Amino acid sequence: MSTPMTTPITTPMTAPNTTRWTSFESPLGQLLLTADESGALTSLSVPGQKGGRTVQPEWRRDPGPFRAAGDQLAAYFAGELKEFHLEFHTSGTDFRERVWTALDSVPYGATTTYGEIAARIGASRAAVRAVGGAIGANPLLVVRACHRVIGADGSLTGYAGGLDRKVQLLTLEDVLESSD
Repeated sequence: MSTPMTTPITTPMTAPNTTRWTSFESPLGQLLLTADESGALTSLSVPGQKGGRTVQPEWRRDPGPFRAAGDQLAAYFAGELKEFHLEFHTSGTDFRERVWTALDSVPYGATTTYGEIAARIGASRAAVRAVGGAIGANPLLVVRACHRVIGADGSLTGYAGGLDRKVQLLTLEDVLESSD
């Protein structure tokens, strides 16, 4: 009696903790978006960003989880969207998470200072430098609007995506006048 032959059925599966990614063309250049296995946005990077992410060999290109992000980014850059409504997941220290959450309360077309962010999270005035470091490590540029944070004297201080992009974003939001 012969043993029946079976053919294993394989289905494409994503390994646990696989990072999904896609790119999105924008006025800031080609954005790199990443998501976790649940589809929650985990980062948005611009070309040449200090501390920005780059595609890794084990990542899986999959535009599916990014449809809402792409639609909302397109509407934002067209001047039609003032607040993002996206599921995202970041992982940072408790301090960084509090700073990043405070960024969410800075409305479109407004600015705040590092000192004001420190006050919002209950940190001392001496923590302003640490607040700046946390803002510089924000993994969700544009979506979590760290570009809206300026110096106490009104100066446009550092931006991980580059000061030229900070100017572009603040001009888009009518915080700065266009130089055209």
